[in-house]
Amino acid sequence: MPVNEIQDALSKARFEKIEDEEPYYAEIPGLRGVWATGKTRGACRKKLAAVLNGWITIRIKNGLDVPKVS
Repeated sequence: MPVNEIQDALSKARFEKIEDEEPYYAEIPGLRGVWATGKTRGACRKKLAAVLNGWITIRIKNGLDVPKVS
């Protein structure tokens, strides 16, 4: 997934506040298992980017498709 597609996927992230030590939660719709939490929205987004990169790496290593986020 090229960098611009990664940024596009991150721009579609859904954020919400939850009752937790890390009250920010985010996920990318359509990418099962790509979610993160953080103490701030920025920290949550940074973790989400790392999760997305790891998710893409694992899918590529296992010969799986990397779906585009619509």
